[in-house]
Amino acid sequence: MNAKPKRRTVTEDGDTGEDLVLATLIGNGEDLGPIVRHAFEMGRPEPLLFQLRNLVKKKEVEIEDLCRVHYEEFILAVDELRGVLVDAEELKSELSSDNFELQEVGSALLMKLEELLESYSIKKNVTEAIKMSKICVQVLDLCVRCNNHISEGQFYPALKTVDLIEKNFLKYVPLKALRLMIETRIPVIKSHIEKKVCSQFNEWLVQVRSSAKDIGQTAVARAVSSRQRDEDMLAHQREAEDQSRSGLEDFAYTLDVEEIDEDSILKFDLTPLYRAYHIHTCLGIQEQFREYYYKNRLLQLNSDLQISPTLPFLESHQTFLAQIAGYFIVEDRVLRTAGGLLLPNQVETMWETAVSKMTAMIGDQFSHMDSATNILMIKDYVTLLGATLRHYGYEVSPLLEVLDNGRERFHTLLLDECRQQILDVLANDTYEQMVLKKESDYTTNVLSFHLQTSDIMPAFPYFAPFSSMVPDVCRIIRSFIKDCVSYLSHGIHMNINDIVKKYLDKLLIDVFNEAILKAINSGTTGVSQAMQIAANIAVLEKACDYFLHHAAHLCGIPSRSVERPQASLMAKIVLKTSRDAAYLALLSLVDTKLDEFMKLTENINWTTEEVSENGNEYMNEVIIYLDTLMSTAQQILPLDALYKVGNGALEHISSSVVSAFLNDSVKRFNANAVMMINYDLKRLESFADEKYHTTGLSEIYKEGSFRGCLIEARQLINLLLSSQPENFMNPVIRERNYNTLDYKKVASICEKFKDSPDGLFGSLSSRNTKPSARKKSMDVLKRRLKDFN
Repeated sequence: MNAKPKRRTVTEDGDTGEDLVLATLIGNGEDLGPIVRHAFEMGRPEPLLFQLRNLVKKKEVEIEDLCRVHYEEFILAVDELRGVLVDAEELKSELSSDNFELQEVGSALLMKLEELLESYSIKKNVTEAIKMSKICVQVLDLCVRCNNHISEGQFYPALKTVDLIEKNFLKYVPLKALRLMIETRIPVIKSHIEKKVCSQFNEWLVQVRSSAKDIGQTAVARAVSSRQRDEDMLAHQREAEDQSRSGLEDFAYTLDVEEIDEDSILKFDLTPLYRAYHIHTCLGIQEQFREYYYKNRLLQLNSDLQISPTLPFLESHQTFLAQIAGYFIVEDRVLRTAGGLLLPNQVETMWETAVSKMTAMIGDQFSHMDSATNILMIKDYVTLLGATLRHYGYEVSPLLEVLDNGRERFHTLLLDECRQQILDVLANDTYEQMVLKKESDYTTNVLSFHLQTSDIMPAFPYFAPFSSMVPDVCRIIRSFIKDCVSYLSHGIHMNINDIVKKYLDKLLIDVFNEAILKAINSGTTGVSQAMQIAANIAVLEKACDYFLHHAAHLCGIPSRSVERPQASLMAKIVLKTSRDAAYLALLSLVDTKLDEFMKLTENINWTTEEVSENGNEYMNEVIIYLDTLMSTAQQILPLDALYKVGNGALEHISSSVVSAFLNDSVKRFNANAVMMINYDLKRLESFADEKYHTTGLSEIYKEGSFRGCLIEARQLINLLLSSQPENFMNPVIRERNYNTLDYKKVASICEKFKDSPDGLFGSLSSRNTKPSARKKSMDVLKRRLKDFN
């Protein structure tokens, strides 16, 4: 035993540093993996194995030393363990006997406990069964209630019931079969409700489309009433302003505000739509319904925008436009009240589609229409449509612009219609003074157009200074103004008076003036007709102011705005020119008629030996004609025209008298013939003076007279009867007494003046007669005129 420890000591003394390190690592419980891996990677595992063996041997020695130190204590512990085993056997025997006794005592109690546990189990099962039954009864009751709602068409309560079952009860249903049955029926019920609601909604789509026309017509009728109220208010306001401006009466202005609930007037039911949208929202498919609604309404709109190819647009336009109005009134209410069913941009898209098609359609229809009345009817309804939908916030400017684009077409047709009416009026006019037999006729034909010359009501029958053409043309022009204003009203132009004035000028200048000039220059009118035409033009020239005021009144323009000189019609100047042309035509006709009478001077005996103070016969005809002419002219022509007619006629007679002396058929004349012409001229001068004073011209033209129109003839006769005709060559005397006479005419006439009889005996008897002083003076004048020429 002593040899072994030595051997172990030698071994311990042989430990190297590496062995100590390895032992330390193992003692600290560290991982030897890296060291082992490193040894194998270096290809030197043998040294490591050797070190490990040495370490194992060292530990074995330590264990042996430890066991040797505690050997005696181990023996004592084993002895004590044996004693414990004996005590354990005794305790086990005691426990076995106590257990037997306990078994005997508790067997009866155990049986009671088992019975109690079984009762508790039954109670629990019954309680669970009752709870399950209550849940099933509640679910079934909800199912019955849902079925009743569906059968009564109350789909929203039905959906709420289904939702309640699905969220609060379905997962607690204990019966799998019942739960599966309910789970399979819920989608079926929802699908059934969706179909029923869609069916009702589709019926509503058909119904609302069929009622859209009535909705639109009702709304348009309200727009008509509103427009009429506005026009009445403006008319009352203009009347009040005019009377206030004239100081006749004081007015108190009131503002009437009428509040009208649009929804209460335009009654149409959106309940099916609201219900359908709400049901789809509850089903979680509101987007699908929005798309479905928008798509179907857009299809209806496109269908409504198709006009009937068999029915004329004039007959169908009101129904067509009312349908469109009703459609967008419905869409406006849906947008406002349906809680997001429609988006504003969707309504805008539908409106732009409708406007695009309507403007194209209206423009095309206008281009094919040949009646201004038809265009006006359509235009009026389009503006009412615009006013109606503008009230609901729609942009109607494109509709008004297409109407403005058709303005020229409308006025071209209107001017053509007025041209034909005016031509018919001129063709049917007798150009005789209009006889008004009663006050109503006077009011209709005179007062209504402000054609009266006095504010005093005349006695009846009243002979108007114009023919029936004047009131007829005034009615045509007034109707033209009304139609023109009607077309331009409620459009894109705020101030339409200037536009109306432009077309009124066009009517008066290009249509009426052209027609009247054609009548003047036709060559088929007589003196009375030409005189009546001139009188009619003068009256219509005066009526231009009425037309201008009437247009301003219809346009809502104050009367004072058209009373400025620069506001007058251009047609007034043109009609004045035409009136002058009519006067010229009248004077030409009068001159022609006078030529017929003056041609009778060819029957005058220019070498008469007798002198009659009654003058020549032709002058009677001339004076009778002039008297008739002047009397007629006085009745129908204004005084300035009467003055022109009298001047023109008398100047022509004067010129004709001079021409009679120059006529080639008159080879010679004597003093007796000159005396007869002098008597004729005096009678004519007396007539001229009388007419000048009786017609009232003397009060206007105080420095003139009709007698002055005969000055050329009078100066010629005075020269031929002068005792010293040679004074004609005296510049001072000629300028004072003979300023209208022409040298050449005087020379030709004086050459024919032979103051001696033509007979043979007369020539013989005159040989010894001394020439008179007048004859000598005449001979001197002839000679000096010949030298002058």
